[in-house]
This record gives sequence, C-alpha cells and structure tokens, in this order.
Amino acid sequence: MASYGYARVSTTDQDLSIQMEALNRAGCTFIRAEKQSGTSTEKRSELRWLLDGVREGDELVVTRVDRLARSVGDLQLIVRELKAKGATLRTTEQSVNTGTAEGKMFLDMLGVFAEFETNLRRERQMEGIKKAKASGVYQGRKASIDVERVRALRDAGKGATEIARALNIGRASVYRVLADIA
Repeated sequence: MASYGYARVSTTDQDLSIQMEALNRAGCTFIRAEKQSGTSTEKRSELRWLLDGVREGDELVVTRVDRLARSVGDLQLIVRELKAKGATLRTTEQSVNTGTAEGKMFLDMLGVFAEFETNLRRERQMEGIKKAKASGVYQGRKASIDVERVRALRDAGKGATEIARALNIGRASVYRVLADIA
C-alpha cells in the first residue's frame, strides 16, 4: 500500500509549502504538486500522474477537498476512478476517508460546498466587473497584441504567417487585427 500526496494552488504566486509539509507529516510516499486552477481537471498533469499510478490498497491524500476539485462532478469522477482501482481518498484537515461510510458522506457534503463557493465567487466577480464597466473604471484586459507592429509588418509586405511568427501570436489573431485596421 502506497500513500500518494497531492498539493495544488491556483496561481504561480501562491505557496505550496504548507500543503507539502502536511502531506509529509501524513506519511505520503510520493507527493506531486502543481500550480493550476482547480475548476477543471484538464491541464493538471500531476493529478493525472497520481491517478494513473494508484493501485489497489493505495490512498490519495490531500490537505482539503478543494485542493482536489472545485466541482461536485469532478470530485465524483476522481473518487469513482480511485474506487474502481481499489484506492481511497483521505484529507489531512477534514474528516474525509472514502474507506468509511461517514468519510464518503462528508466528502459529498464538502464537494457541494466547494462548488457553491466557486459559483458565488464567480457571481461576485461578474457583478464587480459589470459595476466597474458601468462606471468606466474597468476597461478589460490590456491588449496583448501590438496593432502598430502588425500594421508595420503588413505594410512591409509580410503575410499573416510571417507576422504571427515575428510577434509570437496565432495567425487567427493576426487576421482579426488586420480585419479591424483594414
């Protein structure tokens, strides 16, 4: 039986050390960590590595359920995958252990609350953006493409592919800019 630890934070400026220390104290044999959003399991290669590696009798350990998944659907898929392999899920800070009936029930409740929290945060964010736009404060994300450079390269006889390579952007982006400045 192996104990696999998984630590995750959402952004590159967040620190994983507290989670890593907790997983070490929990006796994890292998620990994988990543800085990736928890709203989806896509692009989470370290989690995928762990899920692919667990075997019967193993356990996946996280500090809290929200480090593993932010939606009930994703959480249930992960738990089903672990169960199908004969592995369990355990948290260090919450009373979750899918090897027990109580732990499974508590996991389901925490999953519902994690998804609810994510939805509330998204609604508040959208309300704030709407208010900022209405007052002229929010202008959206700064343009990442230098329109003047696109124009200069086009005027110099460069095609969309050459412009895209020169500016390290996609060709579709070049076409959008060219359509706007035409």
